Amino acid sequence: LEAAAYRILAEKIRVKNLYLEQLYTFGGPERDPREAEDAYGVRYLSVSYFALVRFQDAELLADGVEGIAWYPADQIPPLAFDHEEICRYARRRLCAKLEYSPIAFDILPATFTLGEVYQLYGTVLGEGFSDYSNFRARLLKLGILQDTGQKSSQGTGRPATLYRFDAAAFEKIRHKPMVFV
Repeated sequence: LEAAAYRILAEKIRVKNLYLEQLYTFGGPERDPREAEDAYGVRYLSVSYFALVRFQDAELLADGVEGIAWYPADQIPPLAFDHEEICRYARRRLCAKLEYSPIAFDILPATFTLGEVYQLYGTVLGEGFSDYSNFRARLLKLGILQDTGQKSSQGTGRPATLYRFDAAAFEKIRHKPMVFV
């Protein structure tokens, strides 16, 4: 199933860095209108996955296929069958997962600024999820970010510190209750 999910994604987008996770298996009655046409009581199942990719690192491979485009999560056009429900479920799961796990670091570059982490969380959770100062303090207090000693020269203002995710430090606190945001 996972290989099929990667294959389908590769047909739709070209990306080098992506996070993929099985979401849920949907199989409720009457989720697909073809079930009513079948005399043998067939039920259609969808094993769903969600993927995280950095927008700027992903190239959409629409190749004349209608409806393939990037949409803001709150502006997805009408979808077939129960796929809108699947998208809502994926969004809820992703929002919850961002609050207790480091999956955001799976799609960030090897080194990143705290502003980039904050932007990623804001994109998924919505702009009002936290003020930057509290977010920064909470994230640094976890002890899972390593200061690289380098600065980013992007943007205006003073250069921002570059960090990297410290997986070994995270392993030490993995089973403790924590909140990233």
